[in-house]
Amino acid sequence: MKGIITKGIGGFYYVKAEDGTVYECKARGVFRKNDIKPTIGDRVEISGGSIERIYERSSYLIRPSVANIDNLVIVIAAANPAPDLLLADKLTVAADSAGITPVICINKTDLAAPEQLARIYESAGYRVIVMSAAEQSGEQELKEAIRGRVSAFAGLSGVGKSSILNLLCGNVAETGEVSRINRGKHTTRHVELFETEDETYILDTPGFSSLKITEICDIKASELAGYFPEFANAGECRFKGCSHINEPDCAVKRLVESGDAASSRYESYKELYKQLKEVKDWEKNEKF
Repeated sequence: MKGIITKGIGGFYYVKAEDGTVYECKARGVFRKNDIKPTIGDRVEISGGSIERIYERSSYLIRPSVANIDNLVIVIAAANPAPDLLLADKLTVAADSAGITPVICINKTDLAAPEQLARIYESAGYRVIVMSAAEQSGEQELKEAIRGRVSAFAGLSGVGKSSILNLLCGNVAETGEVSRINRGKHTTRHVELFETEDETYILDTPGFSSLKITEICDIKASELAGYFPEFANAGECRFKGCSHINEPDCAVKRLVESGDAASSRYESYKELYKQLKEVKDWEKNEKF
């Protein structure tokens, strides 16, 4: 039978078959021998409680480890906790580099106005959805964005990913309050795929507090600018191979100075560029 891996715990994989039944399976030893690890979202073939075949993946995220994802819904809280734009920008780069569509979801709009935050990502060309899980507003637009697709939710702990998931497909995820120092409690312990309706799948993932770009995607520093879509409008820089950081007559810096690209996005670019430059080739080979 064919199916999709919805959860993996302690070496067991839970596969939802085409007939709707969920089977507990183990992976055959040949996968371990070939250094292949089944992951959530994998389309597989099962027989007798074993995963016999893993079909070719259309996309793969290293962290969170998920396969065959169409959308990465990056959840940012308008307040409590404060927006972590560097994390959001890391995740847009990770999604774009993996061929996954980033969707920006600004939650907790009952606590703060989302317009300024929304403009940052709308001007970069991303789809932005504003909502309040607490007030149950905005979820219809989110449902439309993910209908019929496989979507992973990611973001800082405490931004409301689990609350949004519960809105979309019932009370299936544990939620937690944000601590007094505005750090969310980690309520999601593992990655799990839920089916809502119309063959729509959702992956809830553990929250992140600190994450380097080198942990989630395999790109070079020289390629980074290509994953900031707003930079494509900058025109030509004076120097070929411009890093857009220290060189004079840089078209990207002019774009930021004119207000046509958000300064927060440019600050993220500089930090991510620095992180990528610090990684040696042999270290990347070990990691990926």
